[in-house]
Amino acid sequence: MINDIDIDLSGYTLIAGVDEAGRGPLVGAVVAAAVILDEKKPIEGLNDSKKLTAKKRESLAKEIRLKAKSWSISSVGAEKIDEINILQASLLAMKLAVEGLPKMPDIALVDGNKKPDLNCDVEAIVKGDSKVEAIAAASILAKVERDEQMEKLHKEYPQYEFDRHKGYPTKVHMALLAEHGACPEHRKTFGPVTRTLAKSG
Repeated sequence: MINDIDIDLSGYTLIAGVDEAGRGPLVGAVVAAAVILDEKKPIEGLNDSKKLTAKKRESLAKEIRLKAKSWSISSVGAEKIDEINILQASLLAMKLAVEGLPKMPDIALVDGNKKPDLNCDVEAIVKGDSKVEAIAAASILAKVERDEQMEKLHKEYPQYEFDRHKGYPTKVHMALLAEHGACPEHRKTFGPVTRTLAKSG
């Protein structure tokens, strides 16, 4: 994948790609990752995590952790999402991921059209996970981490089958939410969960 953007990065040394996973689900944390790739250690097959199989994502995540100059992952949980809203929680997760890097990058290239508040230059790039390798790498780490969190949550609350739908509002999830009510990890400000809670009083 080519770094296909109209931004002059020639003056920058440490360039971080930043992305999040888990804005749409009704349950669990929103997870963000920041990755500074090493040009001397190229990684083949980087792409938007949604375009990759789970198996491919997992193998690439291992390679990213080994080959990147640095990487960091951060999560903002359901309670905080309900407190500050999902957009602000996503931006906070991104900020924490960048601040978790061993060294602050010179510039952060962020997927989407909103910029987190960072102590470095920031550029927001729509569909950045399909255009910039470092953002694609961040999208993979964030998605793999979030899926692992959902597997753990499935062990805690098997009745919701989180391992199948990863918390997204699928037919299966909606039916199980109606049947069992919300668990503590459900996002109470998200419409389907709000309505379920209202029905159960």
